[in-house]
Amino acid sequence: MIGYLKGFVAAIQKIGNHRTLLTLDVNQVGYDLLIPARTVAELPPPGEMIQIFTHLQVREDQMVLFGFASAAERDLFRQLVSVSGVGPQMALALIDTLGLQDLIQAIVSGNIRMLARTPGVGNKTAERLALELKTKMAQWRQDSGLVTLPTAGPVATIQEDVEMTLLALGYSTSEVMQALQAVGQSTALTKTGDPEAWIREAIAWLSR
Repeated sequence: MIGYLKGFVAAIQKIGNHRTLLTLDVNQVGYDLLIPARTVAELPPPGEMIQIFTHLQVREDQMVLFGFASAAERDLFRQLVSVSGVGPQMALALIDTLGLQDLIQAIVSGNIRMLARTPGVGNKTAERLALELKTKMAQWRQDSGLVTLPTAGPVATIQEDVEMTLLALGYSTSEVMQALQAVGQSTALTKTGDPEAWIREAIAWLSR
């Protein structure tokens, strides 16, 4: 219903370990948004315009607006709450504890121990998150039309994980293919089967 809001920071109030209430002034209307605590560090100085991506949760007794620094973060939040047993507060805690990149990599690689670092997330919930969301991300990767790179790509055993992670971070199919093709020219990288190394180099190349 509301994809994003553009406005000025009117107030910031910490209301929990992983939740902060941001009041955004949009054309003299104040919107209260629940945001991950780590997002506060990404906010610009007062007086500067900011764009916050949003998710509206509607219940019988209330409406809650959640805010995120990027569309990728907002979309991951929606994926998280689609998993049985994961509510919006736990989803916020996951994003706040691990951050977008590490959270996605933990899901894709099935790193249960890392997911369970989040307060309130037990091993069973972590296993369910990894299983359900990796399946969805794999389908998303397939639907995006990514094909095996003819040369200079990561080895087949890690290619899917690398591509899924980059797609989930918000990069387009063409950007992912170009980045992996470019960074794959490095002889040191082609010899490694470490997906994190490929992801790190691809992000660095895309950020140039």
